[in-house]
Amino acid sequence: MAFGTQDDADEVMNEINMTPLVDVMLVLLIIFIITVPVMKHSVNVDLPRATNQPEDIKPETVRLSVAADGKYFWNESQVSDEELLSRLQAEAARQPQPDLHIRGDKDVRYERVAQAMAAAQRAGVRKIGFVTEPQR
Repeated sequence: MAFGTQDDADEVMNEINMTPLVDVMLVLLIIFIITVPVMKHSVNVDLPRATNQPEDIKPETVRLSVAADGKYFWNESQVSDEELLSRLQAEAARQPQPDLHIRGDKDVRYERVAQAMAAAQRAGVRKIGFVTEPQR
């Protein structure tokens, strides 16, 4: 057993084998040579010209506030329970239908907010949202 001698087969290879890299590059080159002429050939079609205007009709927002004493406010003007239902029905019939944002006071009984939601549902309002303030 001789220390310090190595066989030629055990030597570390210091060069990168470039053959697989060249093979892959040649395959990619052939693929691009074949596909580029195919992409350039297309059917010529005389397309019609048309102009259109995008519709920027955004539905307005109706703010329904419920005060701490249970009174309803339609866009900052006080309304009675009967008037609320008639206004909700009128808004539900409009196109596009406006969004209903309900703002309930934190001290109001939940019953009053639930009555407003039920009235909106009976009237046919489809978009109902609640407005809250984030916690600090």
